[in-house]
Amino acid sequence: MSHLLIKRLPGALLSMLISMATMPVLAAQPAVGTVEVVAELPIRPGNVTATRDGRVFSTVHPFDKPSGIQLMEVISPDNYRPWPHADYQSNTENRSDERMDSPLGIAQDTKGRLWVTDMGLNLGKTRLWAFDIASGDLVHKIELPADIAPKGSVVQDLAVDAERGWVYLADIAPPALIAVEISTGKAHRFSGHTALQADPKAVMHIDGTPTQFGGKPASVGVNPLTLSKDGQTLYFGAMTGLTWYSVPTRHLRSGDDKAISAAIRIVGKKPVSDGVATDDAGNHFFTNLNDGGIDWLDRKGKLRPLVRDARMSWPDNAQFGPQSWLYIAVNQLHRTSIFTGDDDIGKPPYRVMRVWTGTVGNQRK
Repeated sequence: MSHLLIKRLPGALLSMLISMATMPVLAAQPAVGTVEVVAELPIRPGNVTATRDGRVFSTVHPFDKPSGIQLMEVISPDNYRPWPHADYQSNTENRSDERMDSPLGIAQDTKGRLWVTDMGLNLGKTRLWAFDIASGDLVHKIELPADIAPKGSVVQDLAVDAERGWVYLADIAPPALIAVEISTGKAHRFSGHTALQADPKAVMHIDGTPTQFGGKPASVGVNPLTLSKDGQTLYFGAMTGLTWYSVPTRHLRSGDDKAISAAIRIVGKKPVSDGVATDDAGNHFFTNLNDGGIDWLDRKGKLRPLVRDARMSWPDNAQFGPQSWLYIAVNQLHRTSIFTGDDDIGKPPYRVMRVWTGTVGNQRK
């Protein structure tokens, strides 16, 4: 617009045009179900989490070929570094109590701590590690006693309630829920309930064929679990299960098995899933192993697909990062030797991906 024309505009109109020209331009939000690749890696991410400011942390799956790294920060789309530093990582030559053994589950809490479950597949001890995210300092290391995590336990997923000072864990073998008090290390193991068991009707058939584990059809008990925004409710289900359950956390903390059993409720349906995230509004987002994507169980109990993507070959865990972005570790786990019974047939890159849910996300971190 020429300077001469501008001078001839009425004052009110001129003011409006100037105001419009100086207004900030708001970035359009992605469409619901938008998928982005965060990183492509030569090693398998186990479970992944992202901070509100976009830092991405991941365990390295214990079923992957040994790399000497168990916990990493993804620092670019094709690069990573051991986190917090190499002294906590281990290999066959230097395993010890001071180093991580076989970590998998990962979660943040509201006090800026990064929590990691260490299954102890080599050392034979189950431990919880907690690091200060800002400094990388180790702030908690809790070893679970043998009566809580007996020999053969595979403690993977976790949810942390920093306000009350408790961590909730899922043990898939044999299936159990574990509640651990952070300040004392006191713990309770709840097992034996039908809700914790694999469902015979839930068949894992990734890539269109029945998935084997140890030479038998894959059948895995309780694994994915999350907390409600207020920390009063734990949600859980079997990996090879089709039902999503809830139980008040106060019963898990009290250690009253009869009260726990009586209080378990069905929330809705779920797919065969390794991971789940619950947003602050009470929506649940499951990794769908059979169909390669994410399913959404809304607050009204309706389960529907959110996204399908051929690149999501074993979407392992899911956690909210910034805003409505749901971060997912994708690791082709069914192609590892422990599943195939032979060679590892996975083909890098393995991925960290994210999906825009369009919901409130999780602001508890």
